[in-house]
Amino acid sequence: MKKSVIFLVLLIAVSILAVFQPSVPTTIVTEGIDTGDTAWMLAAAAMVLLMTPGLAYFYGGMIDTKNIISTMLQSFIAMGVISVLWILVGFSLAFGDDIGGFIGNPSSFFMFKNVLDGKPWSLAPTIPLVLFAFFQLKFAIITPALVTGTFAERIKFKSYLLFLVLFSLVIYAPLAHWTWHPDGFLFKWGVLDFAGGTVVHMSAGFAALAASIYIRSKGETKAHVTPANIPFVLLGTGLLWFGWFGFNAGSAVGANALAASAFATTNTASAAAGLAWILFDAVRGKKPSALGFCIGAVVGLVAITPAAGFVTIPSSLFIGTFAAIISNIVVSLKSKTSLEDTLDVFPCHGVGGAVGMVMTALLANTAVNGANTTGNGLFFGETALFIVHMKALVVVIGYTFVGSMALLKITDLLMGLTVSAEDKKIGQDYSQHGENLYPVDFSSLKEKVI
Repeated sequence: MKKSVIFLVLLIAVSILAVFQPSVPTTIVTEGIDTGDTAWMLAAAAMVLLMTPGLAYFYGGMIDTKNIISTMLQSFIAMGVISVLWILVGFSLAFGDDIGGFIGNPSSFFMFKNVLDGKPWSLAPTIPLVLFAFFQLKFAIITPALVTGTFAERIKFKSYLLFLVLFSLVIYAPLAHWTWHPDGFLFKWGVLDFAGGTVVHMSAGFAALAASIYIRSKGETKAHVTPANIPFVLLGTGLLWFGWFGFNAGSAVGANALAASAFATTNTASAAAGLAWILFDAVRGKKPSALGFCIGAVVGLVAITPAAGFVTIPSSLFIGTFAAIISNIVVSLKSKTSLEDTLDVFPCHGVGGAVGMVMTALLANTAVNGANTTGNGLFFGETALFIVHMKALVVVIGYTFVGSMALLKITDLLMGLTVSAEDKKIGQDYSQHGENLYPVDFSSLKEKVI
């Protein structure tokens, strides 16, 4: 109860602060704003937000019946927590005035000061700054939500809220600044990450790896999770696939030819990856499953994300196919270890994102996107981009993994991370939230529910 009071007091304090820091605009900038680009980006931002409910269905369908609500809520609650945090300081840390190439000045857009009346972002000159800020918010929401698949069924809800805040401030915001701010050091290196291979997927995937190591119970046999609702997974995949068009094509920040190209590569990679996953399963003697196609399709979406606006449409076929096969192999290898990554977040997002960054370094071509000043990929006979991406992979993996491990330790010390054995047996829907998908009688259980 005391910990709940802290969260409530913080929200009330931020809300009161908003009265004294209303960020009233002076003159709202309209010069150079294109209505077509603005209309597309409003739609794209809404599509990206829809991906988080899609993720909730995707994860919720793969988990045990007694944990569906809690797992889905972990995605939905991110929409609330990160939205408030983004207004307060998150946008400033990611896109505020540069401090040493590593982080934005927290006062630049504190409480969205200078946003409504600010000049358009330099790399999105035809849309209002506030629209750019909210488009980027949707990326900030889904990234920590992706991590939840690794500790589904095992983490305390209040502890997750704390980790959510810490991850957003310490991991996500710096990575976004490094990669997407013109003064970020990865941006200056010439790293190409069109829509979040490093910022979103590798950060979530390697945070998941850290969590799977930190939370694993060496004395407990790893249990197989039977998917509770495959139609939920299918629905979630459809919502994710649809929303990903806003994710990738929207990252062109305009209604233009580049957006159309990214739209096409996104669909092509996902289709190829879904097919590759179930065909690879069939070759290994497994039945082609709905779950397999869905996981493969999402891996294809993950892998094409950094490359979407830099590679040709045929290249996206190659990316989707081989990303799915590689992730499928890693899933198989992981299952033979003691790692507790419940929904395979690391193999799908960590490995998938890393594969996407490597593929970008192999297949990018300057003819697709003139903003690529680093050069063509290795397959076109140039080495500069490949070398830069290999360096960036080491930096991002190291920072994300070590940083996430530290945040998990801090959260564990402050609030404890995992639920009790009794709560785990009953399920988090009831033990954490007092809700159930179906009516359940717990009177037969001897364990006391705390």
